Amino acid sequence: MDALNKPFNPPKNLYNWILQGIEKIFPSVKSPEHLLDMISIAEFKKLIGTESRIMLEGVMKISQMHVSEIMIPAPKMDLLDIGMNIEEMMDMIIDIGHSRYPVYENDKENIIGVLMTKDLLKWHRAPEINLKVLLRTAIFVPETKNLTDLLRDFKKNRNHMAMVVDEFGRISGLVTFEDLLEEIVGEIEDEFDTETDDGAIYSLVDKSFRVAGHTEVEKINEFFNVQLNTDDQEEQFETIGGLIAHLIGRVPGKGEHYDIQGLRFEVMHSKSGVVKWYRVKRIGN
Repeated sequence: MDALNKPFNPPKNLYNWILQGIEKIFPSVKSPEHLLDMISIAEFKKLIGTESRIMLEGVMKISQMHVSEIMIPAPKMDLLDIGMNIEEMMDMIIDIGHSRYPVYENDKENIIGVLMTKDLLKWHRAPEINLKVLLRTAIFVPETKNLTDLLRDFKKNRNHMAMVVDEFGRISGLVTFEDLLEEIVGEIEDEFDTETDDGAIYSLVDKSFRVAGHTEVEKINEFFNVQLNTDDQEEQFETIGGLIAHLIGRVPGKGEHYDIQGLRFEVMHSKSGVVKWYRVKRIGN
């Protein structure tokens, strides 16, 4: 019975461990491709569910992947400057909505720690505290680190974020536990991912609006009393995200904006190469 109560510790090479285990059940499995076929057959025969099949395939996939393939590149990272005052920091955290942020001093290459949003409340209550005291230790990993090894390190050290460095030791990006987990289980929805069938528009306290990227252009026109999808355009677009990407010529990144008919659409939150939310405000008034 004691053996059953022991915590599960993933082996160093998780992929080989899974392959060896399935080979004991299916001795004919000789390659990763064959293993994938067997997993699909198991799903077809209802021996496992669809979610189980997706996770098994995900585990196999990450065993062949490296950090550089899933990291958020440095130009798109949301960083906090240790020199910011508490009001600036609070405004930025509220706007972005992450639960933790890398913090730098003087130079964005000089990451001195990670700030948890909940720890900022302690600073707000006692601003005389040196913010550095509240920072968590920043973890650094190479771009070439295998994702299976990264997952094990995250679990062992209870970390949810790591800074990624290139071969010269420069910051090239960051990777989170959520990024890694999504490679196994698929995209994880968070509070910013909430969607309705026809999109969503929310009023914000600064008199701007939070608009879902998949909101129908017709709904935007009606709400803001504009005509964004006019008949003289060569193509008509159903969603505001599709229209703006077409007008810019690419999918905009976080912080970028596009002005059209007196409205400014600024990317508020994006995920997996898709704009989830725009901040919209009237300009030129």
